[in-house]
Amino acid sequence: MPTGSRTTSHRRQHTWTLARWASPVILLALWQLGSAVGVISQEVLPAPSLIAEAGLELVRNGQLGDALRVSGARVLQGLLLGGVIGIGLGSAVGLSRWTEATVDPPMQMLRALPHLGLIPLFILWFGIGELPKVLLVALGVSFPLYLNTFSAIRQVDPKLFETAEVLGFSFRQRFANIILPSAAPQVLVGLRQSLGIAWLTLIVAEQINADKGIGYLINNARDFLRIDIIIFGLIVYALLGITTDAIVRSLERRALRYRS
Repeated sequence: MPTGSRTTSHRRQHTWTLARWASPVILLALWQLGSAVGVISQEVLPAPSLIAEAGLELVRNGQLGDALRVSGARVLQGLLLGGVIGIGLGSAVGLSRWTEATVDPPMQMLRALPHLGLIPLFILWFGIGELPKVLLVALGVSFPLYLNTFSAIRQVDPKLFETAEVLGFSFRQRFANIILPSAAPQVLVGLRQSLGIAWLTLIVAEQINADKGIGYLINNARDFLRIDIIIFGLIVYALLGITTDAIVRSLERRALRYRS
């Protein structure tokens, strides 16, 4: 690429980056200004400065740290359990037509159920402790991973399997050298989808019979009419979702460097 074209492209990219950062800052400034002049009611939508003060209050008294540890543990446990189930079943169905005929129909029926609608049943079956919250997250997580793993394995180039057969590869060698590298990109996409569902599920699960976690902070703030803490809690959920997605994207870039 000529030097002039490269410079123009760099400047255009820099401009787009500035625009992406400037738009949220401008929105926050307008929000703060609207609150200051009384256009936006503090009883409906507190100013960003008040929300930030509420967040600092939670940080200083230690409530936010405790809530993050509890909520993070719930998501991690649900993600691990749902990941094992989703990737395990997806691999089995993708590798075997017989397993597809027996396992895929019930999985598709379960997928059609709104998993958040199962909360009353989960409470009756498993009580109101940690188990139903973790199981709800696991249930929501498992289906994107199952579908993406199943689809990724079925889309592996058949010529690669033919070559492996000619070379006398064992199943373990085929899985490690053909199936895993070929399926990894789509499985990682499924993981990103699952993380979004995990945090969404947790938001609902933690606001039902929870005595700790970010959802508990939000419920407690509702009882005391602390809209600033409620909004701060929702922002924390959003930041956690964005952060975990960025981590997976970073892992994806590292794991798939060979494609470059």
